[in-house]
Amino acid sequence: MAASDALLEVSDIHTYYGDSYVLHGLSLSLTPGKIVVILGRNGMGKTTLVRSIAGLTPPRRGEIKFEGRPLTSTAAYGIAQRGIALVPQGRRIFKSLTVRENLMLPTSTLAKSKKRASHTGKQWNLKEVLDEFPQLADRIGNLGSALSGGEQQMLAIGRALMANPSTILMDEPSEGLAPKLVQQVQEILLRLRSEGHAILLVEQNLGLALAVADEINVISSGRFVFHGSSDELSKNTEVLDNHLGVAKGH
Repeated sequence: MAASDALLEVSDIHTYYGDSYVLHGLSLSLTPGKIVVILGRNGMGKTTLVRSIAGLTPPRRGEIKFEGRPLTSTAAYGIAQRGIALVPQGRRIFKSLTVRENLMLPTSTLAKSKKRASHTGKQWNLKEVLDEFPQLADRIGNLGSALSGGEQQMLAIGRALMANPSTILMDEPSEGLAPKLVQQVQEILLRLRSEGHAILLVEQNLGLALAVADEINVISSGRFVFHGSSDELSKNTEVLDNHLGVAKGH
């Protein structure tokens, strides 16, 4: 992949929490219409990578570029305005607001993204999001606290789309969901990819990752220990066993 094709380029980043050295020189790139998956056990640095890109836990060293321009010193709200949306782990919807109010937050004057060229052929608005998530349309006036876990996850994804991002960071969107809802998340991911979104997907669900990934990185103790395709990972029993806890022969 040519660097010039990349929307997002992460180059040799090192991230700390206080004195704790979490990410040890990670690099990756995202191009339009591709899903790059980060797999790994808990505590290996997956969420820290997402937070580093989103500006919530900036790296101390290394460089992050978006559309060819550095992000490293940009505040989190500025990164969102540039066209990177975050679907955080645990959904983080506002439970005291209605579904409609949650969805409209990215369109507020303070949050609104700056005018930029779209890398996707679609402009998301309330109607488009509700068409994508009929469950939300049925509960448009309900408070976030009244939604099921699956509905809250759809709301978190829908809220991100309302910002019309070119790049979406998703941190464990299948966490805690029943298999039927994991399948729905998979279908949504594939549709978003087909519409030209670049997606960085952090997951522990191996089946979901293998089904949607164009590229997979496996992270262990803050370092990538595997990079390749779904097929290549499926055949790599050493990585599956040692770093993902999947027994050999499964």
